[in-house]
Amino acid sequence: MSSGTKYLIVVAGPTAVGKTSLAIELAKHYRAEIISADSRQFYREMNIGTAKPSDAELAEVLHHFINNISIHTKNYSAGKYEHEVIEFLDEYFKSKDIAVLVGGSGLFINAVCSGFDNFENTDFKQQLTARTFLNGKDLSWLQQELERTDPEYYAEVDKKNPVRLIRALEVIFTTGKKYSEQRIGKKAERNFTPIKIGLNLERETLYQRINQRVDNMMNAGLLEEAKELYTFKKLHTLNTVGYTELFDYIEDKLTLEQAIELIKQNTRNYAKRQLTWFKKDKGIFWYGPEEKEEIIKYIDATIE
Repeated sequence: MSSGTKYLIVVAGPTAVGKTSLAIELAKHYRAEIISADSRQFYREMNIGTAKPSDAELAEVLHHFINNISIHTKNYSAGKYEHEVIEFLDEYFKSKDIAVLVGGSGLFINAVCSGFDNFENTDFKQQLTARTFLNGKDLSWLQQELERTDPEYYAEVDKKNPVRLIRALEVIFTTGKKYSEQRIGKKAERNFTPIKIGLNLERETLYQRINQRVDNMMNAGLLEEAKELYTFKKLHTLNTVGYTELFDYIEDKLTLEQAIELIKQNTRNYAKRQLTWFKKDKGIFWYGPEEKEEIIKYIDATIE
């Protein structure tokens, strides 16, 4: 252990691109541990549909923030995640110099590397009332209301993500001020230096991998997992690709073939949105998943 700079190697990119495999290789190479930044892998009850590392992969390197909460956990946010990860890293870096953060949830990666926006304190009951009200609204209503109340943030937000829309509207409703006006816009101080690696593939190849992954999930029992979770389908955590489509099949709204094709399509669309998010970060250096040696050379040069 040295007393010098601590480093957080970040492995980001779209779903199915090969982040898990690379993160494990890097962690083994640098004798580091892995922190998951995949917001769906936190949940113990969601396994096949979230593409968690296999038992064999989990045994290769110590992983953190996988299976750490239940789908019944309320109000687990990027801000809460940031607090827990920073607290973990403060202790971790007392004995190690390098950690690996891996995932496709850009908001959670940003929360760890740069800090999360802190908004004016509001009355908890008022906040809960606003959240309950907004959870009852459909996507179209949320989009129109955010465009009306905060056109600046509406112009940049992922308009198909109800979680982001609800979060912004909740802040607006409970503070009386625009969400865009309250964002900190500056990085929090950290006791580590992030080294950001982005993985990407040619679109056709990535889409083939996504389609194959969905087929593999179905063969591994994703439908059975969805049936086990169907009772809890109204939980916000289960309003996610791979489960909502199968819930519609269970309710005879889709055939199984239609549901599978829709999972593939929605996952491809999700990958597009992930890439759009990560491409905005000029601090990410991009590689193909097979370029492990080049990635290690870049990291070594940065650390030296």
